[in-house]
Amino acid sequence: MTTMFSMAIFISLLTILIMMLASILSKKSIEDREKSSPFECGFDPKSSARMPFSLRFFLIAVIFLIFDVEIALLLPITIILNSSDIKAWFSISVLFLIILLLGLYHEWNQGSLEWAS
Repeated sequence: MTTMFSMAIFISLLTILIMMLASILSKKSIEDREKSSPFECGFDPKSSARMPFSLRFFLIAVIFLIFDVEIALLLPITIILNSSDIKAWFSISVLFLIILLLGLYHEWNQGSLEWAS
């Protein structure tokens, strides 16, 4: 019991020592002005915070999120294949994929997938 306790203390002290050495020897010990600013996403922190935002970038981000969620919904379809009726599984899977393709066609038809116009 005391051996485990002394080993835990030794490991804790060794961890603290390594962390202190890493922080002392690190190259970036002086804070960078850009890193300490509240905006780290390409905006200039000294200019107005009400800069216009690219609507195309926003639409592409929303489309990505939508299709990311749809992929998360598609993955369990392969898992339930063995435990369900094959006709019901096939019809539900095809219906879901048709809905996805119709959504993709609608986005394509609206021009949301074009970067340059």
